Amino acid sequence: MKRIARFAIVGGGGFLVDALVLSALLHFTPADPFLARIAAIAAAMSFTFVLNRSYTFGRSNRRMLSESIRYGTVGTVTALFNYGFYAALLIGLPGLQPLAALVFASAAAMGLSFVGYSRLVFARR
Repeated sequence: MKRIARFAIVGGGGFLVDALVLSALLHFTPADPFLARIAAIAAAMSFTFVLNRSYTFGRSNRRMLSESIRYGTVGTVTALFNYGFYAALLIGLPGLQPLAALVFASAAAMGLSFVGYSRLVFARR
């Protein structure tokens, strides 16, 4: 239960990074909500890797490079799910604000990412 709480805290921080980068790009650049979200996801994934490795799960018995590749793979699969849900919401509900779509998509992807990270990335061999 302790890891789930820590994961939620780190995920909340990652969500804030995601939302701040998305908002900044939408406000200060000509980027559309779809392109801006790709950059926001990348920033959030980098942020959460560091904290999940040091705070939530701890290091695995793997080398840093192997762990990073595994994290990136799970993160990419989760991000594709997250982004697909985000895009579907924006396309299906044209009046929905991008930040609202971000909330729903991130919540939907949270369980998938926890299972992937805990079992495939940071699990002890």
